[in-house]
Amino acid sequence: MTLAAFLAVAALLTMGAVSPGPAVLMSARTGVTEGLRTGFFLAMGIGLGAVVWAALALSGLAALFKIAPALLWAFKIIGGLYLIWMAVQMWRHAADPLPDTTGQPPRSALSAFRLGLVTQLSNPKPAVVLSAIFIGTVPPETPLWVLACLLAFLFTVETLWNTIVARLFSLPATRRAYVGAKSAMDRSFGGLLALLGAKIAAT
Repeated sequence: MTLAAFLAVAALLTMGAVSPGPAVLMSARTGVTEGLRTGFFLAMGIGLGAVVWAALALSGLAALFKIAPALLWAFKIIGGLYLIWMAVQMWRHAADPLPDTTGQPPRSALSAFRLGLVTQLSNPKPAVVLSAIFIGTVPPETPLWVLACLLAFLFTVETLWNTIVARLFSLPATRRAYVGAKSAMDRSFGGLLALLGAKIAAT
C-alpha cells in the first residue's frame, strides 16, 4: 500500500469517526454530566470498540454477513434495543435534578471505558461501513504492520474526537446551560438515542 493510499484510508476513517452517532451522543452527555476525565475513558472504550469492528471487517465479517444475513439482523436488533433501553433511562430520569457529586468519587475509569466499549459495539453499522472502506481501498496483500498502523490510527482518531466532544460539553458554560435545561436536554438526548437505536434495528 502506498503512502497516498494509506492517507486516503485514514481520511475515510476520520470522516467515519466524526460522523454523528450513538458514540458521539454518549460522549457529549458524559462530558456535560460527568466531566472530561470520565469522557476521556469513555472515548478510549469507544476507540477500542471501533478497532474491534475494524478487525472483524478486515477478517471478512462482510462476507459472513452476506452468507448469514440473519447474523447481521440479530446484531442490529440486539444493539438497537440496547440503545433504546439507554434512551428510556435518560427519558425516565430527565426530570431528576443533577445529583450533587461533591465529595463523591466519580465513575471509575473502568466503568466509563466499559460504557464506551458497549456503546460502540452495540452499533454494528461501523462494521459494515469499515468493510466497505477496506474492501475498496486495502489490497489483500497489505502487510500486517500496515494493517496494524490503520487500526492504531482508527483508535487514535476515535478516542481523540470523542474526547474533544466530551471536553466541549464539559466546559462550565455548557454545564450551566445543561443544569438550567436538564429535563429538556435529557429528553432530547434520549429521543435522539432512541431514534438511532430504532434506525439501527430497522435498517
